[in-house]
Amino acid sequence: MPRRKTLRYKIEERIARKMGDDVFLTREFANLGGEDQVLRALRGLVRDGRLVRLGYGVYGRAVVSRLSGQPMLISSNGFIGAVRQALDKLGVQWEPTESEKAYNERRSTQIPVNPVVRVKGRFRRHLRYGNSELVLER
Repeated sequence: MPRRKTLRYKIEERIARKMGDDVFLTREFANLGGEDQVLRALRGLVRDGRLVRLGYGVYGRAVVSRLSGQPMLISSNGFIGAVRQALDKLGVQWEPTESEKAYNERRSTQIPVNPVVRVKGRFRRHLRYGNSELVLER
């Protein structure tokens, strides 16, 4: 008799199938099991370094660093790219800040370093990774 797949295995399979996504929400796995079970499986993946927790219900794809042994966020545009993807998945309307627009339009040579986005509407979550935290402009 074949063994049944565990919830954690099903979540890992779903994460592996979504190659273009670097950010995952807990509600994406809600149909696989109960809320407590899904959260427990996600915590196990965070503990093993497969995911990093970015905020309430928001997780990012990770890999364990060979240098430090700590999990690192994998995203094509770094933390700000992961945050923007999370905002899109959460249905939050956002736009780049004036300093980022000025840099992209070559009106300024100052590179925006801190992750800042302008949010339209209500958004109260804190998204952070390591020492970086998303700053919201209204």
